[in-house]
Amino acid sequence: MNSDLKKTLATIVKVISTILITAAIGLEVRNIYAVLNHNQIPSSLNPIVWLERFVLTAHLIEAAIAAFYASTKNKIPIKYATYTFFVGTVGLLELFAKKEE
Repeated sequence: MNSDLKKTLATIVKVISTILITAAIGLEVRNIYAVLNHNQIPSSLNPIVWLERFVLTAHLIEAAIAAFYASTKNKIPIKYATYTFFVGTVGLLELFAKKEE
């Protein structure tokens, strides 16, 4: 796979991931709001809610790894953690690739 194609794919993944993670956060906030107000979300959304919770947890773990790794390399951990939380594995791959440069 050539370099331009990899960069294009990485950019597409970053944009889609950021949109979907933001939507997942919005769905979770809506779910919390519903629980606090004694409402329920439609039962058809339950599988989606569980999927978004899994994805948010995975992204949080990736963000924690990025923060830890960045702190060992004297970089700004919160910057790399936030970036990796929103873009996912691509952010980790970019952080680890900087080690090789």
